Amino acid sequence: MATQQLRTTARLMMSPAVTMLLIWMIVPLAMTLYFSFLRYNLLMPGMEAFTGFGNYQFFLSDPAFFEALVNTLALVGGVLAITVIGGTALAVLLDQPLWGRGMVRLLVISPFFIMPTVSALVWKNMFMHPVNGLLAWLARGIGLTPIDWLAAFPLTSITLIVAWGWLPFATLIILTALQSLDQEQKEAAEMDAAKPWAIFIYITLPHLARALTVVILIETIFLLAVFAEILVTTNGGPGTASTNISYLIYAQALLQFDVGGASAGGVVAIVLANIVAVFLIRLIGKNLET
Repeated sequence: MATQQLRTTARLMMSPAVTMLLIWMIVPLAMTLYFSFLRYNLLMPGMEAFTGFGNYQFFLSDPAFFEALVNTLALVGGVLAITVIGGTALAVLLDQPLWGRGMVRLLVISPFFIMPTVSALVWKNMFMHPVNGLLAWLARGIGLTPIDWLAAFPLTSITLIVAWGWLPFATLIILTALQSLDQEQKEAAEMDAAKPWAIFIYITLPHLARALTVVILIETIFLLAVFAEILVTTNGGPGTASTNISYLIYAQALLQFDVGGASAGGVVAIVLANIVAVFLIRLIGKNLET
């Protein structure tokens, strides 16, 4: 009886926060759904009309949508590859007894605390600028012609910028998991004359499976909504070469003033993100059960 009363009291105490959270989420979602069924353009006030699934048909049949979807998947896949592989390598390195290891860890983790807009501006003007950038200076130093990275390789450049910001997160999670590894297993393997690569593949890597799954899950959810880096550096161009789903919705809403079409795109993006999230959550659940 006492347990039931405690549960009831806990639910009552949690209910205001849960109610506010639901309102915070459901009201914008309901408004987005409502506008997605309207022909609603900000340049034509008072001309709103119900259009059914017309906005969805227009958004999904837009040639830019397929390219934006491919760019989104390529961006997510590229950033995950860099951060998972690079984060694992950095974590293994930082786990070694190095002089000044604490300062090195702080320097490696610090990019994660820089705002995406600031990091994108730094990369655009200090590293990738075709005249005054560091990469251009290095190219001239070895006798090569500088490359305008954001014009010649826009999606690759944005992938590098975003990966630079997320690499510390992956390193921190993997390093935390690496420090919980039982050292006796490694010592026993070393006594059996096991090679370092064999110890990493058969002992270290299986131990990091859960941490890697968490990194992939969290990064994927956030990477599907990358926007600031694209807006600051390429504006989705040249053409739509670096346009992802988020930027396409932004362009539909605030550049073409088509609120109905942008709302339909937002609903499509939510559906795609939830499909990916459910798949990854099931994947991480299987790893936690093993």
